[in-house]
Amino acid sequence: MKIVIAPDSYKGSLTSIEASSIMKKAIMEIYPDANILPKPMADGGEGTLEALVTAAKAVTVTTTCTGPLGDQIPTAYGIIDGNNAVIEYAKIAGLFQVAKKRRNPDVTTSFGLGEIILHALDKGCTKFIIGLGGSATNDGGLGMLQALGMKSMDSSNCLTGPYGKDLLHIKDVDFTNLDSRLSKVTIKVACDVNNPLCGNRGASIVYGPQKGATREQVEKYDEALDCYSKLIESKINRTIKEIPGAGAAGGLGFAFLVIGSELVSGAELIGNTMNLETSIKNADFVITGEGQSDEQTLYGKAPGSVASLAKKYNVAAVLISGSLMGDSEALRESFAGCFSIINKPTTLEESMEKAGQLLFEQTKQIFHLISSVTK
Repeated sequence: MKIVIAPDSYKGSLTSIEASSIMKKAIMEIYPDANILPKPMADGGEGTLEALVTAAKAVTVTTTCTGPLGDQIPTAYGIIDGNNAVIEYAKIAGLFQVAKKRRNPDVTTSFGLGEIILHALDKGCTKFIIGLGGSATNDGGLGMLQALGMKSMDSSNCLTGPYGKDLLHIKDVDFTNLDSRLSKVTIKVACDVNNPLCGNRGASIVYGPQKGATREQVEKYDEALDCYSKLIESKINRTIKEIPGAGAAGGLGFAFLVIGSELVSGAELIGNTMNLETSIKNADFVITGEGQSDEQTLYGKAPGSVASLAKKYNVAAVLISGSLMGDSEALRESFAGCFSIINKPTTLEESMEKAGQLLFEQTKQIFHLISSVTK
């Protein structure tokens, strides 16, 4: 029996690599001779780097950069085949890096991402995969673009800073000193959302509150990003702020479009990089999962992408998640079975603490059932 294991992370509890290992151990207790292929997944957010480093045997590069609050922090990125950089934004300016009481879009910046891109360019990288999920910023990529050489000025023609609050004062930008190497590389940006930059579905209104934005700040940032984007669009002679994904990571998607990057589904990009489709094509079962599943799982999330590939080849896909919410009928249309690891009343804290044990038990239970009906 050939079984592909391709879960996302169970946020706050298990990485996708840990989840894959637990699932494999559970399945082998029922099918010790099974051909099991672990393919730990991600969709551009937390766990992207580890998933690709593991699947593609990337070299890990450790360095420092400007963190979300402007201080220097240690970070890392990967290099595949000598010239393909894999960068996870959550490791540079992730929401988890900022304590709840300090979350405020006024004082966060994406500057560190630009620094890491330059670091990879200096190492000879000509291809980039950049995961945007889990960000703490809402600066429209202002910090990143500044690190890459763009200048931004206020009404007095003085240079502005790289923080979110500086968006409110930008009156002009200059791309003259943008690093020329950017025009010679390919950058694929892994997005797990398809929001435009501004408006009711934009970066500030939808995601600003989780980054600490007050209602007043949400309105100010939506307006500021609109003005900022129109200013830049007039400089580059392109209209891009409405492109799906432009609002990803507080508007970083927009900034990447400015420098000619391609926004793609994070799960599909990562799946392609690890040849997931080839592995699924001849499998008997595919197992996936995540921390919480609902109908949104089917729109850009890793388990939804895995299920689509399995359906393409008529392979049964089983979903094992921390919890199941929302429209369960929608999930059942894509998965052969949907299961939660919770098997009795328990608190969220307890279930997260025991996630590994619960995942092992549920996976083993499912394959015991499969074994019983396929004898």
